[in-house]
Amino acid sequence: MTSVSMKNVQKSFGKNHVLKGVSFETQESEIFGLLGPSGSGKTTIINILTKQLGVDDGECYVSVGSNEIGLMLEHDGLFARLSCADNLHVFREIYGMPRKNVDEVLKKVGLYEAKKTGADKLSKGMRQRLVIARAILHKPKILFLDEPTSALDPVTARGIYKLIHELRDGGSTIFLTTHNMEEATNLCDRVVMLHDGKIIEQGNPKEICERYNAIKTMHDLESVFIQLTGGGLK
Repeated sequence: MTSVSMKNVQKSFGKNHVLKGVSFETQESEIFGLLGPSGSGKTTIINILTKQLGVDDGECYVSVGSNEIGLMLEHDGLFARLSCADNLHVFREIYGMPRKNVDEVLKKVGLYEAKKTGADKLSKGMRQRLVIARAILHKPKILFLDEPTSALDPVTARGIYKLIHELRDGGSTIFLTTHNMEEATNLCDRVVMLHDGKIIEQGNPKEICERYNAIKTMHDLESVFIQLTGGGLK
């Protein structure tokens, strides 16, 4: 089974206690959302799960090897002077994938016509799609996405939502962080809500809203968060 889990994880940076006994487990081929405001510990969790940080206490587990993981993190790391295709060929060679994978994945993210365009000439949305293309080039079983539609316009964001759903339907487990309630509602099969380093609620977004009688809008997760913490996610 493809899964990601944490059990009672603690993490501090000096006197700053960032994670305070965090526990969760993903399910296979689902979109799993980690919700919380800036500073709540979301990126720390991603960094621990991708082995960029260790834990002070507790356990974390990712069921696949590093070559079966895709990453889209805060800094895109694109080579500005290389074309879209050449950016991907760098990583294709690292993973030992066939050349045809580059054209295939560019078509999947809608960048095939821009394959010869330099990364420094791309719009924000196109850069995001190129980063996703790089993350899925080797057909990972688990994909980590840190704020995948941050600062994108609604039309571009919806295109990325569609792509993420297609990846889930193709068998990938998607683990994403966000503070965008609409994004969580539109994308996630299950979410955990993180506040001050602790998980305060988890489950299917609609079921969470119904549990707290917060369904005045479509799925008002923001209202649930306010009920639980006294504040919003901004």
